[in-house]
Amino acid sequence: MADVAGYDPKRSRVSDDRMTEFQRSKLTGDLSEVPGIGPAAIKKLADAENDDDKITNTFQLIGKFLMLKGPDEDGNKVETREHMEKFWYFLQEKGISSHRSGIVRCIAEKVNGMMPGIYDASEYADDDDSSDDEE
Repeated sequence: MADVAGYDPKRSRVSDDRMTEFQRSKLTGDLSEVPGIGPAAIKKLADAENDDDKITNTFQLIGKFLMLKGPDEDGNKVETREHMEKFWYFLQEKGISSHRSGIVRCIAEKVNGMMPGIYDASEYADDDDSSDDEE
């Protein structure tokens, strides 16, 4: 089933230079340091009835990303594709309608630099062949 929704690293509009800058920079906690997150997204991430669900800094966003890596409902390991989908849909549920794939890719690659193996970009390498048909 080919679904146009969900995480697709090819839909990320983050430039290679901006991605490299983000990966190399020290995290400050300011959500706007994440490429693709602006004032509207910051407000949406902080909007929650329960204080524990509010995301007000980069560290909490990374924490949510890591929480979604936890075992699936059957107790099985969550692999890269499922993990990225879960984070993408979490952002969608928070009302973030722009730059979701870019945000997912930035956080995934940043965390992978700290914890190698948490994100495997090669999982999406085969998808490059079919992208020519979509242009």
